[in-house]
Formats: sequence, C-alpha cells, structure tokens
Amino acid sequence: MMRILGIDPGLQCTGFGVIDVEGTALRYVASGTIRTTGAAQGDLPTRIGIIFAGVQEVAQRYAPQQAACEIVFVNVNPQSTLLLGQARGAALAALVAQALPVTEYTALQMKKAVAGHGHAAKAQIQDMVQRLLALPQPPGPDAADALGLAITHAQAGRSLGALAQAAQLNRKAHAQWRKGRAY
Repeated sequence: MMRILGIDPGLQCTGFGVIDVEGTALRYVASGTIRTTGAAQGDLPTRIGIIFAGVQEVAQRYAPQQAACEIVFVNVNPQSTLLLGQARGAALAALVAQALPVTEYTALQMKKAVAGHGHAAKAQIQDMVQRLLALPQPPGPDAADALGLAITHAQAGRSLGALAQAAQLNRKAHAQWRKGRAY
C-alpha cells in the first residue's frame, strides 16, 4: 500500500488530499484546505508561514510516502504568478522538510488523468474525484484538485514503474557518450 499526499498550492487557500493506493484500488483518507485569510492581505511572510506549517502538519498527521504538487502556470498578471510561486515554494519546502519525494504535475496533466481532457472545469474535476474515490459528496474545488493530483500520481507511478521494469536502462548501453567520452 502506498499513501500519497496531493497539494494544490494557493496563497489564500492551499488544498490537500490524501489517498491510499493498493494495486489499482484508490481509497480516500482525508482532504481539506489550509487558509491564510486570517493574516492581513499584505502580510506575505505570515501567509507563507501558515502554508509551510499547515503542509507540515498534514504530512506529519497522515504520514504519506510520496507527494504530488501542482506546477504553477504563468498568469497574465506577473505579480499573481510570483505570489502563487511563493506559496508553492512554501508547500514544497514543507514537503521536503518531511523528507517526502515530490513529483510535480501541471493542471493540464491532472485534468487529463482525472477527467480525460485537459480543459475540464472545476466542477468536472470535483465530480470525477467523487466518483473515483466513492465519496458521498464532491469535495471542495481546492481539495478536489489536490486529490486529483494524488490520483494522477497514483496512475503515473504505476505506468512509470511498469516502464522501468520493462526497459531497465544499462548505463553503458544508454546514450552516455559525448565527444568520445563515457559518462
């Protein structure tokens, strides 16, 4: 059994989702949000601290073996992208501080893995996460994205593991030559 923590970073609301994976079976463990709305809007250091502490607490409480985090996309507004990147950095730092291996996925990759196409709406992701994890009701949008990242990692991990077993790379046989030197 593998426990995976998904993180959907945001400066005001960071979603988290925890699932257990056994073979092809997915089981919901927990999900929720880490909110920084209690801090003053201009107080970036406090907000970053809340995200860092919140992600660490979730990782300690649920003891995942792996984590998946969303890659930040570039917005039209560079200031928004920068702020989101700082929130993501706080979440990544908290995961690394817990010695978790972290894999990153874009929103497009997650949407394709969960809903079947990369332009799925938030409601579609919520609906598919509810179905895939047999939840009584759809999770909130941020928690659904985080659970979607964990599901994506569960699916990608199986594929990458099978690929690694099927085609183990031998360092000498692989393209490790450059200008007559072996690397």
